[in-house]
Amino acid sequence: MSLPALTTTGASIVEALTGRPVLLRGINRSGLEYSSPQGAEARITAGEIEYIVNEWRANVIRLPFNQAWALQRPGYDAGPYLDALDFVIQTAARAGAYTLLDLQWLDAVTPRGTLTNGRMNYVPPLPDTGSIALWRQLAERYRDEPSVLYDIFNEPHDVLEDDAAPLLGIDANGRTFPLPSRRVTMAEWQPWATHLINAVRERNPGALIFVSGVDWGYDLRGFPLTDDTGVVYATHVYSSKGTDWDAAFGDLARTRPVFAAEWGGGDRDIAWGLELYRYLTALGVGWTAWSWSDDPRLIKAGSLDTTAFGNLVRAALAS
Repeated sequence: MSLPALTTTGASIVEALTGRPVLLRGINRSGLEYSSPQGAEARITAGEIEYIVNEWRANVIRLPFNQAWALQRPGYDAGPYLDALDFVIQTAARAGAYTLLDLQWLDAVTPRGTLTNGRMNYVPPLPDTGSIALWRQLAERYRDEPSVLYDIFNEPHDVLEDDAAPLLGIDANGRTFPLPSRRVTMAEWQPWATHLINAVRERNPGALIFVSGVDWGYDLRGFPLTDDTGVVYATHVYSSKGTDWDAAFGDLARTRPVFAAEWGGGDRDIAWGLELYRYLTALGVGWTAWSWSDDPRLIKAGSLDTTAFGNLVRAALAS
């Protein structure tokens, strides 16, 4: 049995057929953005998905993925990788959960600068023209599967100091050009967002589409878009961003659907996490916590034992 198709009305996500409000809450399942489906980090089992849905009571799983591995193109067979996406989508849907496909990385070989913690970053500042082709392909593949939701690009952000990759803007006709600044504001991001939204809409007009803010997804100021039917605005909230949540996304959430696609932390972030959870709940904002299998934030590596922050998230999902 298929899950109900979703759309938006006012500040809410609703069932398209009945108009019944739906609060999506769940987790990110990281791994497929940086590892093959057979890799130890990304090997996802039916039992794991069922545990996330049935035991943790998640009704959505956000699934980060890699454009280079998912994009069908001459000389490359994306079939095995797409099969892995299909497996998660189908297993989650049978258990009663939606899958939010998240374009996290463009590839796993292009460094995008060094993070403040010294780790190499592979999250790009902006998409590329391959992202437009990719979303056309995926929207066609899943056009008859209402459990699939579309997070068109993970985290627009300013170029890191040692990121040598070119930064391209895009015009209304789809022509790209070098951007003179290394900053990514709404002026640089929104034209790309519009093209990605249109690519999904061409093949799947009723799709529910999630659009991140700038500043690593956090800042939604500058939204809404002119035409945002079926669009949800996605923020990524971490303690390093401070607590001016009203300005970053709360004010928008009072008139448009907003979703916290990433939030999470460590043992020292419990009080902050509780405060954020209460804030999101008061606004009626859904969320997916980061992450089931990365860092680790929610479960301890190599087990299903819950971290301190995971205990917070699991209790929130049960409430």
